[in-house]
Amino acid sequence: MSITIALAGNPNCGKTTLFNEITGSRQHVGNWPGVTVDKKDGIYKKNKEVTILDLPGTYSLSPYSAEEIVARDYIVKEKPDAVINIVDATSIERNLYLTLQIMETRIPMVVALNMMDEVAARGDKIDCEKLSSTLGIPVVPIVARSGKGMHELMDAAIQVAKSGHKPEKVELFDNELANAIDSIADILGGTDSAENNWKAIKLVENDEVVGKTVPEDKKSAIETLVKAANKNADGDAEAKIADYRYRYISEVVKSCVKKGHRTNQETKSDKLDKILTNRILALPIFAGVMYLLFACTFSENFLFIEGLPSPGVWLAGVVEGLWGALTGVLEAGLEAAGAAGWAVFLVLR
Repeated sequence: MSITIALAGNPNCGKTTLFNEITGSRQHVGNWPGVTVDKKDGIYKKNKEVTILDLPGTYSLSPYSAEEIVARDYIVKEKPDAVINIVDATSIERNLYLTLQIMETRIPMVVALNMMDEVAARGDKIDCEKLSSTLGIPVVPIVARSGKGMHELMDAAIQVAKSGHKPEKVELFDNELANAIDSIADILGGTDSAENNWKAIKLVENDEVVGKTVPEDKKSAIETLVKAANKNADGDAEAKIADYRYRYISEVVKSCVKKGHRTNQETKSDKLDKILTNRILALPIFAGVMYLLFACTFSENFLFIEGLPSPGVWLAGVVEGLWGALTGVLEAGLEAAGAAGWAVFLVLR
């Protein structure tokens, strides 16, 4: 039984590191049809029946960029067997926004809580079991760069893919918004209630891409409901929906994340920042660094010492000397072999 698992997450959440860790060298890089966005897929190195697809990094499933459209279209239209949502545990509140949006698609999914080593170093604690129970989906703590938790994550993802267990519908919205979404979903009809509910949310959010898929005979009734929803949301239903999502995320984080004791002691990074970004010292430091860079590369009187070449000039001389010696050897070899003059010129020049 072949299984397709998609990796989704915010930019810089460790998604590509995870992809490389679980596929090794068994991967292929191409482009998504019609766009210049990289498409990376590979085979799980411990199970040849499992294909892993690395979706473009995205902060949401709203169609604001080519990457977001590609990621959303694949999840919603292609419907992978499961989605692994990689969450940066050090910025869990921001990352869970995408998690909620993927949950709304009702595609089987697992949350990979990455960078747990950094969370521990800060003295913070995340109750993964409670988070899993609250969201209604498996949550697996991992450290992608060291490979910790990979086996448990893939076992959970494969299990979810095989069982087809979908996230439960999360009740986020007030009665007015919820009724509008339900009514639009009913008008859309069809047999896939989960997809209709997701489309209904997007239509209330004034999603133009989804709007173009609505049949002509249903547009009028849906537009009436969308206008009413916007009116009840003070003219911006999309902002109100986002607000409800963030409220829910805030409650989840408050319940499942315990912050460690913070001290006011400055780190080395803080101390360096105070010097390097100082309003008086910053420009002179920048000028000094740029001078050293160019001096190390081009100066023939390095550190103002007459005749002392910079490392860059010295290295250029070494390379030039080695190339000259190699050229002489090649030329002698070609002439000894009876090569034509034009052939010698072509090889050496």
